Amino acid sequence: MTDLQIPAKPRGRWKPYAATLVIVAITAVTLSPQWGIAFGFDAISRNWQNGVGKILEMLSPDFSFFPRTVAPLLETLQMAVIATLVGSLLGLPLSMWAARPTNPNSVTRTLVRTALNIVRSVPDLLYAAVLVAMVGVGALPGILALVMFNLGTIVKLVSESIEANDTGLLEAGSAAGGTRAQINRALALPEVAPAFINQTLYVFELNVRASTVLGLVGAGGLGLLIDAVRTFYRYDQLSLIILEILILVLLLDKFSDVIRRRLV
Repeated sequence: MTDLQIPAKPRGRWKPYAATLVIVAITAVTLSPQWGIAFGFDAISRNWQNGVGKILEMLSPDFSFFPRTVAPLLETLQMAVIATLVGSLLGLPLSMWAARPTNPNSVTRTLVRTALNIVRSVPDLLYAAVLVAMVGVGALPGILALVMFNLGTIVKLVSESIEANDTGLLEAGSAAGGTRAQINRALALPEVAPAFINQTLYVFELNVRASTVLGLVGAGGLGLLIDAVRTFYRYDQLSLIILEILILVLLLDKFSDVIRRRLV
């Protein structure tokens, strides 16, 4: 007796066409002046020569402007370092409270997660703008904004790493009669340390980039200088600042790789 072969159900041919129609419709609505971004090639045709001129000007950096950039560059680094240290020190215990294996209490875990989700949902630039209005122009509002940004990022990534780890050691510690604080300190912390170091280095790199942008709203660092030279259309000086940021980011990336290989 032979097995009956049931033919496969033919796939409808309308699905690819339907997806294409949906994409075309969304694109048409997006480009519509009434509903979308009012994209038009006429603006490009009118302004392309101006844009090319600015690009050509940026290809000739004004290196004589370098001494003026040293102090803001150091301030940007200081902001990133301080914000990373404070954010990571606050983020580690909060990560323990936000993860199920290290905090079985659903009430406190939910409260921490909800609060950090709210913190993470607010852009760091908005934090900086509000803090500048509260405490004034300078590095302090930038540092505070970066700390808020760091908390949301570190807690989310590290708590997810804790939950992804094997919980066998934690369960053994609990069965042996250890308190939650003892278990987290002796067992959970060594397990999560590599992920915590990795995420801290990652956040430090983000802080260097973000601190240059926060200065555009008055939060100190290179951003204040960028805003000044942009206001006076000194694109040759702006290109020098961009070049410095590029070199700084590349050096930090290499530094982070070395630290990761040695510690993680």
